[in-house]
Amino acid sequence: MNSKGIYWFEQIGKEDTEKVGGKGANLGEMTTAGFPVPPGFIVGAECYLEFLKENKLDQKIKETLSGLNTANPVELAEASNKIKHLIKTTPVPQPISEAIIQNYLHLGKIMRNGSRLGKFLRGLKDANLAVAIRSSATSEDSKTASFAGQNETYLNIVGEANVVDAVRACWASLFDGRSIFYRQQQHISQAAAAIAVVVQAQIPSEVSGIVFSIDPVTNNRQRVVIESIWGLGEYVVQGKVTPDHYEVNKNDLYITDRQQVVQTIQLSRISGGRTKETKVPGRLKNKRKLSDEQVTELAKLSLNLEKHYYFPQDSEFAVAGGKIYLVQTRPITTTQETGNRTSDTKEEEKFLEKMEILLTGAPASPGIKSGPAKVLKSAKEIDKIMPGDVLVATQTNPDYVPAMKKACAIVTDKGGRTSHAAIVSRELGIPCVVGTESATRLLKTGEVVTVNGAEGKVYKGGIKIVTKVTEVTKVKTENRELKTATKVYVNLAEPDKAKEIAAKNCDGVGLLRAEFMLAGIGIHPKKAIADRKQNVFIEGLTEQLTTFVQAFYPRPVVYRATDFKTNEYRSLKGGEAYEPHEENPMIGFRGAYRYIVQPEVFKMEIEAIKNVREKLEFRNLWLMIPFCRTVKELEQVKQILSDNGLRRSPSFRLWMMCEIPSNVILLDKFLEAGIDGISVGSNDLTMLTLGVDRDNENVASEYDERNEAMYLSFEKIIKTCKKYDVTCSMCGQAPSDYPELTEKLVEWGITSVSVNPDVIDHTRQVVYEAERKLISKR
Repeated sequence: MNSKGIYWFEQIGKEDTEKVGGKGANLGEMTTAGFPVPPGFIVGAECYLEFLKENKLDQKIKETLSGLNTANPVELAEASNKIKHLIKTTPVPQPISEAIIQNYLHLGKIMRNGSRLGKFLRGLKDANLAVAIRSSATSEDSKTASFAGQNETYLNIVGEANVVDAVRACWASLFDGRSIFYRQQQHISQAAAAIAVVVQAQIPSEVSGIVFSIDPVTNNRQRVVIESIWGLGEYVVQGKVTPDHYEVNKNDLYITDRQQVVQTIQLSRISGGRTKETKVPGRLKNKRKLSDEQVTELAKLSLNLEKHYYFPQDSEFAVAGGKIYLVQTRPITTTQETGNRTSDTKEEEKFLEKMEILLTGAPASPGIKSGPAKVLKSAKEIDKIMPGDVLVATQTNPDYVPAMKKACAIVTDKGGRTSHAAIVSRELGIPCVVGTESATRLLKTGEVVTVNGAEGKVYKGGIKIVTKVTEVTKVKTENRELKTATKVYVNLAEPDKAKEIAAKNCDGVGLLRAEFMLAGIGIHPKKAIADRKQNVFIEGLTEQLTTFVQAFYPRPVVYRATDFKTNEYRSLKGGEAYEPHEENPMIGFRGAYRYIVQPEVFKMEIEAIKNVREKLEFRNLWLMIPFCRTVKELEQVKQILSDNGLRRSPSFRLWMMCEIPSNVILLDKFLEAGIDGISVGSNDLTMLTLGVDRDNENVASEYDERNEAMYLSFEKIIKTCKKYDVTCSMCGQAPSDYPELTEKLVEWGITSVSVNPDVIDHTRQVVYEAERKLISKR
């Protein structure tokens, strides 16, 4: 049964995010792909927008948010409460409420007449169908922002009127203070925010949990991670109980780790359309939640989801009547950030060996940080957290996010690696240890502690500044005094971290990724053109570029023009209408070829660059062209730049990524075409040279930048650039991970390397030692 603005799962797919939100689109996609999803429907975003329009609420909301200082908790709470009260007390237009009720009743008929799940539900006491009602904001569950727990979920809702009320409550949750704050942090327009609502047959979960298709802490792509609890799934996300933990090897589905935890409380479904915290029956407290067979089945489902989406997935599951159901999936939002984080230096680790361990728990987000502990009893105390504090709590929820943004590390009593505290910590890039059981009891406010998020340990005291003397100079662990002839640049993406990273000992930005900024703008560039909103797109990009160049001025900022692949472009608003489906997007429609085929899109980027350089007079912004397959492509791109007023000059350098074997083979001709710099994209170049997909667990072990073929390629690139007196850089983690490679790069004459922020100092030290060895050889 269908009504205007109502969509059943089987009618939609992942391209329908604009209509049904991220959660709804993924449920539809999984349903049509044949995954075991409980049936349901979605009250589309158009119903929410019609509700606002019919009651003239949009202007009132805009006025309330105008000039709001989201950093002020009191001001934020007042605005949030005002808007939520307005929405909750405004009647839902009759056509919309009737459509919701009719579809709810139809869902009940489906459940009574059909599936195995329906037979199981009929054995329960409730006469009416119980449903789970979940918010599905149009900006959530993307690859750059998970919105973990930001909007409301209502479980075990029974009865027509209660369903309509719960839908309206989900609409109101779009303006929870935490959601308003999170949108601002993610640079998502408050005015453009919309929300759909999922209405799904409630699974009376005996067991529930989360499955990751990669290890969310270490980013190990050879491993599936599963966490499970007794009862409904809210407690695993909230971190209210510590789950069992399982790890499965992707290659052979062998279970490599089983960690069983005693569970005393659970969230249960009871009659009358309610949920209640109950005690776990004595016979289950010490029992494993999942059998080996169920763990293996979940791992297979997770692998199939990752294969279907071409991207690592974070999925929620429930077990009822012995059958596994998937109730949600979303992209893992921290693969870029956590995958290369190696801030735990050898010096720090050696220092930790001598320190007293106060607590151990589950490693949830890597890194080592010291600071004074601040023990919070509830989210009402978040104003006590100062920048640099270690936030200690029983567990966190989205109300803690403003404090989590200030903290240098997080420690919780409860929760696992898939809890709210863990997910948000990984997004923020700060260390986190969860499931310690006694942190709030043993740690005292003001006590200085050190958190090792990679090992799941909390130590007494802080790591002191260790001074190390070399033959040439005194070097602090922060490397403030260390200078190298080879420049050390940084790879960046997030504007809100620009000022913080600019204060580090780096020589500029060697790789500024456009993709994250475009995701922040949120709209596909072709849709912006179709909607005649080019100025909105250009102004958004100008603003974000300015944040970087201003923070680093006068050091150079090398902006890599857009290099979204088709599957990534489709995730932007309106993207599905403009992007073809490709079996292998990595070698598909991307990079320089896009600029030639779609010059109108590239021109918007050019205008933003000109705004920053000419109107705002930040001349330290340079440009880098990615994935340039042929010399002809380079010449055509240069012509487009020239036609639009961007030409090479002493203050405007044009670089090219060297990431395709053709770039290496024909490098002389590329350089003769006129270019100021080359940046070796070691990741893509290694994959394309060796014919190895590093994300494919079947062959990833063959991926290695130290392969002889790669050494020969790197040497040729560097020496050819030196012959033409052209800057040569390498962006990627290889120079930090492999000191022996860095020695070779320095020996061959590379002029710079560009690395992630957390390894700037480590890389500077590696480069310094390589240069010192080279000097001593002479």
